[in-house]
Amino acid sequence: MILGIESSCDESALALLDPSVGIVGEWISSQVSLHSEYGGVVPDLASREHLNNFGPLLREISLEHDLSRVGKIVVTSGPGLAGCLAMGLAVANALGAAWKVPVFAANHLRAHAYSVFIAPFHENPHGFDEAVSGFLPHLSLIVSGGNTILASIEEDRSLRIMGQTVDDAAGEALDKGAKLLGLGYPGGPKLEQLGVGGDKKAFDFPRALLNKPGLEFSFSGLKTSLLYTLEKMSEDQVSENMADLCASYQEAVVDVLIRKTKRALEEKSFRSVGLSGGVSNNESLRQRFHDLAETVGVSCLLAERRHTGDNAGMIAFSHLFEALTEPPAVIDIKPSLTIESMA
Repeated sequence: MILGIESSCDESALALLDPSVGIVGEWISSQVSLHSEYGGVVPDLASREHLNNFGPLLREISLEHDLSRVGKIVVTSGPGLAGCLAMGLAVANALGAAWKVPVFAANHLRAHAYSVFIAPFHENPHGFDEAVSGFLPHLSLIVSGGNTILASIEEDRSLRIMGQTVDDAAGEALDKGAKLLGLGYPGGPKLEQLGVGGDKKAFDFPRALLNKPGLEFSFSGLKTSLLYTLEKMSEDQVSENMADLCASYQEAVVDVLIRKTKRALEEKSFRSVGLSGGVSNNESLRQRFHDLAETVGVSCLLAERRHTGDNAGMIAFSHLFEALTEPPAVIDIKPSLTIESMA
């Protein structure tokens, strides 16, 4: 089996993957409640919590599974917070030495892109290659707090960026917008919840770069537009219009993501399109993404909700997707690792 380890930010996560059947177990310890009082992730606190969390998680796994069956360890090397990445790597190296098994590195962003193939793999009794090959070439939209990327995955499984954000990521825009509205952290899910039933057209927030060619994204102006809108409103007006504000702001983000994805699908022939990353848990985005794929006539692959955020299942699975055989002599943490680079 493969043991996956993820610690790029504020989630301590482990997963076991049996290449013959798929992911057999996942364990995660979240720090959301710890960081919520600070309005965001505090790196030093996050690193300390990883130190506290991995021991109990490993003990929990050992009660359910025979860890002597682990033949490989795959750990996130980047991108992420340096101190957090270092904690995960330390755990991986210690276990690798103790169990005498090789340790491989994984690129967190690539793992997000591959995560949409986990469900097809679980559903296909004929093996990994058959489960994946029918969906390639594939268009991947990765949407998270730190990244908004459109990338193609070719039939040889090579990955190429087609477009990405030039400033704020979509998830960052949602969180910052929620903060301006006084919704706290994490803001995106709260903004989505309060926007249910709101009028998506009540406020005309900007959709940047839609009138220019290319597949780049920009969301910094959206946050500024919300700020100016709120400055013209009283506290009572903001409260009275909260549902409409949330719905309109979220719609501006989702609309750009969908329209840019549609443009990418028109530029090149794909068999499938996939949505992954933390923001892909947004119900409005998932529905519109599914509708787009159906309209264009390509297969729609949505990351399972348990694999939208930071998780070790996708880290272990990425090793299968990239079919690496030789472990590196040394693994370094790479906080600024890009999706175009192997870990």
